[in-house]
Amino acid sequence: MRFKLRPWNLRDLGQLVNYANNWNVAKYLTDQFPFPYTEDAGKSFIEMASKDNPVRIFAITLSDEAVGGIGIHPQHDIFKKNAELGYWLAEPFWGKGIMTTAVKEMLEYSFNNFEINRVFARPFGNNIGSQKVLEKTGFVLEARLRKVLFKNGEYLDELIYAVRREDRK
Repeated sequence: MRFKLRPWNLRDLGQLVNYANNWNVAKYLTDQFPFPYTEDAGKSFIEMASKDNPVRIFAITLSDEAVGGIGIHPQHDIFKKNAELGYWLAEPFWGKGIMTTAVKEMLEYSFNNFEINRVFARPFGNNIGSQKVLEKTGFVLEARLRKVLFKNGEYLDELIYAVRREDRK
Protein backbone atom coordinates (compact mmCIF):
# COMPACT_ATOMS: atom_id res chain seq x y z
CA MET A 1 0.00 0.00 0.00
CA ARG A 2 1.49 3.31 -1.03
CA PHE A 3 1.01 6.13 1.42
CA LYS A 4 2.15 9.73 1.72
CA LEU A 5 3.30 11.81 4.66
CA ARG A 6 1.85 15.30 4.57
CA PRO A 7 0.99 18.05 7.06
CA TRP A 8 -2.28 17.72 8.98
CA ASN A 9 -5.16 20.05 8.12
CA LEU A 10 -8.70 20.57 9.39
CA ARG A 11 -10.13 18.56 6.49
CA ASP A 12 -8.60 15.52 8.24
CA LEU A 13 -10.68 15.99 11.39
CA GLY A 14 -13.38 13.41 10.63
CA GLN A 15 -10.85 10.75 9.63
CA LEU A 16 -8.66 11.51 12.63
CA VAL A 17 -11.53 11.12 15.08
CA ASN A 18 -12.79 8.00 13.32
CA TYR A 19 -9.46 6.16 13.33
CA ALA A 20 -8.02 7.51 16.60
CA ASN A 21 -11.14 6.61 18.57
CA ASN A 22 -10.04 2.99 18.91
CA TRP A 23 -8.97 1.38 22.15
CA ASN A 24 -6.53 -0.93 20.34
CA VAL A 25 -4.65 2.18 19.19
CA ALA A 26 -4.97 4.25 22.38
CA LYS A 27 -3.84 1.49 24.74
CA TYR A 28 -0.27 1.75 23.38
CA LEU A 29 -0.03 5.55 23.65
CA THR A 30 0.39 8.05 26.47
CA ASP A 31 -2.67 9.53 28.10
CA GLN A 32 -2.12 12.67 26.00
CA PHE A 33 -3.77 10.62 23.24
CA PRO A 34 -7.27 10.52 24.70
CA PHE A 35 -9.77 7.71 24.62
CA PRO A 36 -12.47 8.18 23.65
CA TYR A 37 -11.02 10.46 20.98
CA THR A 38 -13.31 13.46 20.52
CA GLU A 39 -13.69 16.09 17.84
CA ASP A 40 -12.42 18.74 20.29
CA ALA A 41 -9.29 16.65 20.92
CA GLY A 42 -8.81 16.31 17.16
CA LYS A 43 -9.15 20.06 16.55
CA SER A 44 -6.62 20.82 19.31
CA PHE A 45 -4.21 18.25 17.93
CA ILE A 46 -4.43 19.51 14.33
CA GLU A 47 -3.95 23.10 15.49
CA MET A 48 -0.86 22.10 17.49
CA ALA A 49 0.55 19.89 14.71
CA SER A 50 0.14 22.65 12.12
CA LYS A 51 2.19 25.35 13.85
CA ASP A 52 5.79 24.11 13.45
CA ASN A 53 8.16 25.11 10.68
CA PRO A 54 9.71 22.85 9.59
CA VAL A 55 6.79 20.48 10.04
CA ARG A 56 7.32 18.01 12.87
CA ILE A 57 4.08 16.04 12.87
CA PHE A 58 2.67 14.51 9.69
CA ALA A 59 -0.49 12.69 8.73
CA ILE A 60 0.02 9.27 7.20
CA THR A 61 -2.38 9.21 4.25
CA LEU A 62 -3.71 6.65 1.78
CA SER A 63 -5.51 8.22 -1.19
CA ASP A 64 -5.40 11.47 0.82
CA GLU A 65 -7.30 9.85 3.72
CA ALA A 66 -5.54 10.39 7.08
CA VAL A 67 -5.03 6.92 8.61
CA GLY A 68 -2.34 7.67 11.19
CA GLY A 69 0.29 10.07 12.33
CA ILE A 70 4.05 10.29 12.80
CA GLY A 71 6.11 13.01 14.43
CA ILE A 72 9.60 13.99 15.46
CA HIS A 73 10.09 15.91 18.68
CA PRO A 74 13.50 17.56 19.05
CA GLN A 75 14.66 17.81 22.65
CA HIS A 76 16.10 20.81 24.46
CA ASP A 77 18.91 21.83 26.80
CA ILE A 78 21.61 19.17 27.13
CA PHE A 79 19.44 16.73 25.16
CA LYS A 80 19.31 19.05 22.12
CA LYS A 81 21.05 16.59 19.77
CA ASN A 82 18.27 14.04 20.34
CA ALA A 83 14.71 13.81 19.07
CA GLU A 84 11.86 11.51 20.05
CA LEU A 85 9.88 9.70 17.38
CA GLY A 86 6.22 8.99 17.95
CA TYR A 87 3.64 7.35 15.70
CA TRP A 88 0.32 5.56 15.44
CA LEU A 89 -1.61 3.86 12.68
CA ALA A 90 -5.29 2.98 12.34
CA GLU A 91 -5.93 -0.67 13.14
CA PRO A 92 -7.28 -1.66 9.68
CA PHE A 93 -3.82 -0.86 8.24
CA TRP A 94 -1.64 -2.79 10.70
CA GLY A 95 0.65 -5.48 9.33
CA LYS A 96 0.90 -4.04 5.82
CA GLY A 97 4.38 -2.52 6.09
CA ILE A 98 3.09 1.04 6.14
CA MET A 99 4.61 2.03 9.47
CA THR A 100 7.99 0.47 8.74
CA THR A 101 8.27 2.53 5.56
CA ALA A 102 6.89 5.67 7.27
CA VAL A 103 9.50 5.40 10.03
CA LYS A 104 12.29 5.08 7.43
CA GLU A 105 11.02 8.17 5.62
CA MET A 106 10.67 10.08 8.89
CA LEU A 107 14.23 9.21 9.90
CA GLU A 108 15.56 10.62 6.63
CA TYR A 109 13.45 13.74 7.06
CA SER A 110 14.55 14.16 10.67
CA PHE A 111 18.28 13.83 10.07
CA ASN A 112 18.03 16.15 7.04
CA ASN A 113 16.00 18.89 8.74
CA PHE A 114 17.12 18.98 12.37
CA GLU A 115 20.55 19.26 13.96
CA ILE A 116 20.28 15.94 15.77
CA ASN A 117 22.51 12.89 16.08
CA ARG A 118 20.08 10.45 17.71
CA VAL A 119 16.40 9.58 17.27
CA PHE A 120 14.77 7.55 20.00
CA ALA A 121 11.39 5.94 20.54
CA ARG A 122 9.80 4.64 23.74
CA PRO A 123 7.30 1.86 23.03
CA PHE A 124 5.49 0.05 25.81
CA GLY A 125 6.97 -3.32 26.69
CA ASN A 126 3.78 -5.06 25.55
CA ASN A 127 3.68 -3.34 22.13
CA ILE A 128 5.35 -6.06 20.09
CA GLY A 129 4.27 -4.55 16.75
CA SER A 130 6.01 -1.27 17.48
CA GLN A 131 9.15 -3.05 18.66
CA LYS A 132 9.29 -4.96 15.36
CA VAL A 133 8.88 -1.76 13.34
CA LEU A 134 11.77 -0.13 15.18
CA GLU A 135 14.03 -3.15 14.84
CA LYS A 136 13.29 -3.41 11.08
CA THR A 137 14.27 0.24 10.64
CA GLY A 138 17.66 0.04 12.36
CA PHE A 139 16.76 1.06 15.90
CA VAL A 140 18.62 -0.72 18.70
CA LEU A 141 17.17 -1.46 22.13
CA GLU A 142 19.14 0.68 24.59
CA ALA A 143 17.14 0.09 27.77
CA ARG A 144 14.20 -1.64 29.38
CA LEU A 145 12.80 0.26 32.35
CA ARG A 146 10.77 -2.22 34.36
CA LYS A 147 7.25 -1.30 35.40
CA VAL A 148 7.68 2.49 35.15
CA LEU A 149 4.55 3.18 33.10
CA PHE A 150 1.08 3.09 34.66
CA LYS A 151 -1.71 2.73 32.11
CA ASN A 152 -5.23 1.50 32.85
CA GLY A 153 -4.44 0.19 36.29
CA GLU A 154 -1.42 -1.80 35.12
CA TYR A 155 2.33 -1.28 35.46
CA LEU A 156 4.15 -1.69 32.14
CA ASP A 157 7.76 -1.71 31.01
CA GLU A 158 9.07 1.17 28.93
CA LEU A 159 11.57 0.32 26.22
CA ILE A 160 14.02 2.83 24.80
CA TYR A 161 15.10 2.23 21.22
CA ALA A 162 17.45 4.55 19.34
CA VAL A 163 19.26 5.02 16.07
CA ARG A 164 22.16 7.37 15.54
CA ARG A 165 22.91 9.36 12.42
CA GLU A 166 26.14 7.46 11.75
CA ASP A 167 24.62 4.01 12.38
CA ARG A 168 21.44 4.09 10.35
CA LYS A 169 20.85 1.64 7.55
